[in-house]
Amino acid sequence: MSRDPLVVGHVVGDIMDPFITTASLRVFYNSKEMTNGSELKPSQVLNQPRIHIEGHDMRTLYTLVMVDPDAPSPSNPTKREYLHWQRDCSIREPTPNCRHPSLRSIRQTIYQPGWRQNFNTRDFAELYGLGSPVAALFFNCQRENGCGGRSV
Repeated sequence: MSRDPLVVGHVVGDIMDPFITTASLRVFYNSKEMTNGSELKPSQVLNQPRIHIEGHDMRTLYTLVMVDPDAPSPSNPTKREYLHWQRDCSIREPTPNCRHPSLRSIRQTIYQPGWRQNFNTRDFAELYGLGSPVAALFFNCQRENGCGGRSV
């Protein structure tokens, strides 16, 4: 049985196929660094996160996608995968959307769909020829009153 948190958290399987991590991805909400399986409240994720990504090739372009795989709730995921946001980034210069000492946003070449509910990460990657994922993180977002779901 796998101990990979992405498998245990059903990210691999529900959202993406198994992959080999080839880039370092760090995500911060305020000053809190997210780790796989982190428990966060909606009040902690109101603002866009700071993202640090490091790869081996300075010319590599990255598309970052944040989805909620069990929206609107784990017991009734009728809008699964709900697309929260998508950004296209490369390793170069910092911008507000993609923060890294050398990360910059690139011209929009990959378009966000006109809908957010029932987004499909696999189909999106295939449509744009993105290849396998290079990194992934997920967190569980618990409603302030204790009921919640997860986001990747």
